[in-house]
Order: sequence, then structure tokens, then C-alpha cells
Amino acid sequence: MLSHTITHILCALGGVATVQATQLFSNTGTMSGWDAYTHENKGTVQEVTNVMYKGSTALKMTQVYDSTWTGRYHSEAVKYNVYKKGDTGFYGFAFRLQQDWQFSPASSYNLAQFIADFTDLGCEETYMPSTLVWIEGDQLATRVKYGEVCPTDSQLTRSFKNLKTVTAGDWHRIELQVNWQSDNTGYFKMWYDGEKVTETYNIPTNVGDGRPFQFRVGLYANGWHDSGYVGTQPTRQVWYDQIAAGSVFADANPDAW
Repeated sequence: MLSHTITHILCALGGVATVQATQLFSNTGTMSGWDAYTHENKGTVQEVTNVMYKGSTALKMTQVYDSTWTGRYHSEAVKYNVYKKGDTGFYGFAFRLQQDWQFSPASSYNLAQFIADFTDLGCEETYMPSTLVWIEGDQLATRVKYGEVCPTDSQLTRSFKNLKTVTAGDWHRIELQVNWQSDNTGYFKMWYDGEKVTETYNIPTNVGDGRPFQFRVGLYANGWHDSGYVGTQPTRQVWYDQIAAGSVFADANPDAW
């Protein structure tokens, strides 16, 4: 579990505070070290050595539209127990859309999410995501979720949209810093390619239930399931590299480790 305690060492003579970094999880674009994978229907999660952000490997996530399939379209790598309510943490990854990615007509494609299993509550929603990072057309977006899990109409979201224009065929970096709270003491920040694109304080950032959430990176073609397939590109691919979570920005910054 990501601790929200960051060690400060006060030097007796100099009075200088030093922050001790704690990298909770890191992955250099490999299939090892994850707790699970999702690859529904024709979707795949693969380790590749021909397209990388850094080092010698990356993860390639593929989803394929299928008119006979009525389920969802996840292709993700999953890490359990990355945060719980009350934590503060940094989370980051590098991603690359395929070179010929079709942005128009606009559809929603999720790139990363935090999610937890609430099956025991008996709601109509078994797994509920909190924060998402996605693209709508070529526009970057994210959100926080708060309120209560059950009933589902008590779930509330605050979205941050049209943050930046995302390009295809290029590697991009995402970093998040979140103070996960169910009251108005939380905060939320996101960076894209080193530029802070949203920063909001004194907001709820998590539901009331305090159970731990997973961190998932990968392609989830949610627009196909939620709104219907549009366009003429039924196969979508996204590469991921340098995925991490930790207690300081450098822990999550793909360029810093």
C-alpha cells in the first residue's frame, strides 16, 4: 500500500529537510511483475522489443472491434493495491498511439484507470473505476470520482477535458499526483509531456469506501461498448513503457528512472 508518510530528515546543524523517495511499483515495459492482465475477446497484451520509449522492451496493447461481441474491450496490465483512501501518491507512464491512429470521428479510448472490486456490496456495478485517463478524439481528459459506490446514482464525477491535443506515432508522458480523500481535503494534478495540465485543490477525489484500488494501464476501447463503433479503424494499438507509482514525482516520471 502506498504510504502517505514521507520521511523528513532534519539535519541538526543545517536545518535542511530531505524527502526520502519510495517507489511502490515500477515496470520497464515487460510482462513480469504484474498481478493480472485483461484481454477481452480478440484483445492482446504483448511484450515487444521493436517499439520502446526507454530500454529494450515495451508493452503493446491491442483491441479489435467485433460486431458479434457484446462485452467490453479491455487490454490492460493490472497492479493490485496501489492506493487506498487517505494515501497521497504519484503515478506515471509513457504511451504511444499507433502511427495511423484515426482521431475522427471522435470516440473515447481509455489509457489508464484506477479500479476496485465492489461485488460484495450487491450493486449493479461490480468493478468501479475512480480516476481515468483517456482521449476523446485527439483531446486528453481525466477525472476524479467521489460520493458513494451504492446506489450507483450516488457516484459523482468531476472531469477535466480538452487538456491537450494528443498526437499519434509519438511517445508521451503522463504523471498524476493525487491526495485520495472522500471529503473536500483532497487534491488532483496531472502532467502531460512535462507540462502541468490540471491542478485542483480542496476537492473530494475518492468514494467513501476505503478499500484499495488497482492501477491498470492499457487500452480500453470504452467508446465501442458505451456509444457504439464509429470510424473505419477496427484495430487499435497503444504501446506502454516506464510505468510506476511512488511517493515523489521522480518515482513516477518515466524519464527519471
